[in-house]
Amino acid sequence: MSAPIIASYGHGTENDFLILFNPDESIEILPHQVAAMCSRSSGIGADGFIRIARREDRWFMDYHNADGTIAEMCGNGIRVMAKYLITHGHQPEGIFAIDTRDGMKHLRVPLEGDISVNMGKVTDEMEEIETTNNSRTWSGYNISVGNPHAVVFVDSLDDVGSLENAPLVTPTSSYPEGVNVEFVEILKSGEAKMRVHERGSGETRSCGTGTCAVALAAILKSNGSLPARWTIYPPGGRLIVDIDGHSNATLIGPAVIVSEHDITKYLTQ
Repeated sequence: MSAPIIASYGHGTENDFLILFNPDESIEILPHQVAAMCSRSSGIGADGFIRIARREDRWFMDYHNADGTIAEMCGNGIRVMAKYLITHGHQPEGIFAIDTRDGMKHLRVPLEGDISVNMGKVTDEMEEIETTNNSRTWSGYNISVGNPHAVVFVDSLDDVGSLENAPLVTPTSSYPEGVNVEFVEILKSGEAKMRVHERGSGETRSCGTGTCAVALAAILKSNGSLPARWTIYPPGGRLIVDIDGHSNATLIGPAVIVSEHDITKYLTQ
């Protein structure tokens, strides 16, 4: 009888993931299997799935959205992956790199406390977009963090209503592979709270790349300058974003490994 396939479950500001350590990528992972595992009604439940692989003698983040689609990377997920690596003895604490579909990311990972990750350049695409949700429309910013984001500012997050369905963002031609949508309420200078609908996952408790997009959009909206620090409060907690003078973002926040689950049955479907 073959050994069970075990995945860990963890989260960063309640943005949660299933993590499979499979360096040689010997296990086939199919979209419908990921969707079944991540289903909160019939599976284990998670916002995404991370296979920890080893490519060209480097750690690689093979990231999948909850619906099984492949994505570039995830800012909360990469911190949870890093936490897994050090807590399971695969990597010593300190500074190390993880490769992603959006390129190499460098992290500072202590045994305890917040993890920081250099997210790379956050870019204003210089295009005004419109987002419609529950019959209300707001203008906003098209921001790239290696993946696409539409950031809109609202007087109150209560105005947004349900995010059960994906908001409509136009022009649709700007987002051929879908878009993550952030709704933002400014609290005071340097602080904001947000809600997010992630493509392929729905509304989540937090989004790491989304907080970076929010920070740059907040700087633009307030006519601020770089470097800058913003503290962002998604529903799941607190994240800090530092953006330097060249628009490179560092994301700082917690990561927790919670439990282990046998996923064998999902991978034989």
